[in-house]
Amino acid sequence: MTLAERITTDLKEAMKAGDKLRLETLRMIRASVLEFEKSGAGRPMTEDEEIAILNQASKKRRDAIEQFEKAGRTEMAEKERAELAIIAQYLPAQLSDDEIRAELATIIASMGATSPSDLGKVMGMAVKGLKGRADGSTIQRLARELLTQAP
Repeated sequence: MTLAERITTDLKEAMKAGDKLRLETLRMIRASVLEFEKSGAGRPMTEDEEIAILNQASKKRRDAIEQFEKAGRTEMAEKERAELAIIAQYLPAQLSDDEIRAELATIIASMGATSPSDLGKVMGMAVKGLKGRADGSTIQRLARELLTQAP
């Protein structure tokens, strides 16, 4: 089942259940999917493109949460957290920090990276390998941590 099909099915269920927050969030995702379809690509959306749309939506929510917390708007931050949880249901299972570290250690060893100056090369390969399963900022933080500990 494609992302668009899942969203449509879940939209109907949210309408029947009267779940306003879920309905709004799903409509936002659906709008992004429709925008892609009308962009003139002329082909079905790939799984990577679906993940990219969902990652973009989740990044917007994380940024909004951060901004609302800085401004002391906890009720708005909670709403964004709830939307983020809904979006996360459509993303592949996220890796834990330890699992990301293990993947990064393998990448670092295979590339022969030894210092923080190699971060760019490591990030390029890591983001491709962990696409959709880990947040880019988390990957960067852990890669930098591992490269500064490298002998």
